[in-house]
This record gives sequence, C-alpha cells and structure tokens, in this order.
Amino acid sequence: MKLIIQIPCYNEAETLEIALNDLPKHIDGIDVIEYLIINDGSSDHTVEVARRWGVNYVVNFKRNQGLAKGFMAGLDACLRNGADIIVNTDADNQYCGADIEKLVRPILEEKTDIVIGARPIDQTAHFSPLKKRLQHFGSWVVRKASKTDIPDAPSGFRAYSRDAAMRLNVTNEYTYTLETIVQAGREKIAMQSVPIRTNEELRPSRLFGSMFGYVKKSMLTIIRAFMMYKPLAFFSALGGIVFLAGIAIGIRFLVFWFAGSGNGHIQSLILASTLLLLGFQTFVIGLLADIIASNRKILEDIQLHVRKMDYTNQNNSNDAQDSL
Repeated sequence: MKLIIQIPCYNEAETLEIALNDLPKHIDGIDVIEYLIINDGSSDHTVEVARRWGVNYVVNFKRNQGLAKGFMAGLDACLRNGADIIVNTDADNQYCGADIEKLVRPILEEKTDIVIGARPIDQTAHFSPLKKRLQHFGSWVVRKASKTDIPDAPSGFRAYSRDAAMRLNVTNEYTYTLETIVQAGREKIAMQSVPIRTNEELRPSRLFGSMFGYVKKSMLTIIRAFMMYKPLAFFSALGGIVFLAGIAIGIRFLVFWFAGSGNGHIQSLILASTLLLLGFQTFVIGLLADIIASNRKILEDIQLHVRKMDYTNQNNSNDAQDSL
C-alpha cells in the first residue's frame, strides 16, 4: 500500500520545509510513504528547498496555473507513480501533519473513498468573525448542492483512494475544493469527514485578495458545478420562477380585464406573455443541458477506463525499469 502526500506550492520557500518536517514518516497499514510537490510557477527557491529536503517527485509549471490545475496535475503524477492513497495538504503548514493518519484510516479500512479534514473553524484564532461566518455559509451551500454532510467544504486537507482520484475532474480555474465535493456527492462517491487540528498561521492566505472576491468566486464555482451535474434541476427551478411570475402577472391582467379596465393594462399582458415564453424556453434549455450531462457521464466512464489502462501500463513500465 503506497501513500503519496502532495503539496501545491507557489513561492513557498520560507514555509515549505516546516510543512515537510511535520509530515508523517510511518503509518500503520501503509508500506510506502512518498512526497510530491507541485511547483506552480514559483519564482523563489521552492524547488531547491523541496529537493534538498528529499521529496520524491516534483511537478513543474513554468508559469502559475492556479490551484485547481495544480491539484489535478498532482493527482495525475501520484497515480502514474502507483499511489493507492493520495493526501493533499498545504505548504504553509496550516494543517497538522500527524492528522494524516486520521484521513487515511477510513480508506485503509475500506469505509470510504474520500476523506475531508474538518477544521475547528470557530476555535481558529486567526479567522476573523466574518470569515468564520462565510466559511459556515459556504459549506452549507455546498452541502445543499452536493447532498452531502461535509462540514468544512473549503478544507484542502483531504485524502483520496486511487479509484476516487481517477474519477475526479476539475473544470474551473479557481479551486478544486468545492467542485470536487459537488461532483463526488452527485456521482455518489463514498465520502466522509474527520475532525482535524490546525497550526498557527505562518502567512496570510493567497487564494483570494479580499473577502468579497472569495465569496464571489466561491459562489460562481458552486453554481457552475451544480449546473454541470444537475442541469435539469437548476434550469427547471430558474424557469419555474420566471414562468410563475408570468402566470401571476397574467392573472392580474385578467382580473382587470373582467373588471372592465383591461385596456389600460396591455403592458401587463405583454410582460406576462414574455415571462411565460422565457420560462418555457429556460425549461427547454434544461432538457438540452440534461441530455448533454448524460453524454458527459458516458465520456467520464470512458475517461475512467482510459485512465485505468494508462496508469496500469505506466506502473508496469516503472516496475520493469525498477527490476532492471
């Protein structure tokens, strides 16, 4: 059983060694633990620090690609190098390395395929009251969109089984944390949460420049993911609201018409007709999007089989080279 711990990095030379030193060297049930960093276009000495420490693999981007692309590139490298379990953590040592055992234990016991660490948000001193409320609200929205019970959706401290990692796709360029939960929930991939500890803040978060920017990007990511995995429900709800508004305005016009004053409310009739038409068209768009989503599921199944063959052949090639 091989565990690879991956760490996305962007100019993390000052904190990376601290994070690496905190990672476990042995976990019961794990035969091999290896370490991988994703160098997301760093301009400092991040790679040198990692190699000097002794990481096993380095994935290099020549320019910054963002957290989502870095995460998927890390998964690909881990799978190609034979990982049975993949743990993702941060380079700023936000998460307690000893808790990695908590993440991998449910996967080792074959109880689930994805484990997400739940931070003690209310007890985290460097989180402002506003950030705490937004974290709880964002997690609640993700739970509703994904039909899961994950309490800390933005947490990047998580573990994936090999099968779950091969099923994941991230299409947004902002972050993987929210979209992967929605996808896993809608695809019925077994997922659970475990409580974890956090360390003192070594540097401010670089994921967003302002709280408003964080909220805006997070909500757009959630809506986009929901549209992708449940398009009929999304467009039916949207079209239903518009259609009901058209019916309400149409009834209002009929009331005035039967009261003998309908000639002065022709605008209401035009607006009602427009809203009814828009509502119906939105529902039709939902039907078309649902058909596209069905084709996407077929493509994801094909992609999964291709990935399994690709990674199996890659691992066999690596084993043959090792035997030489």
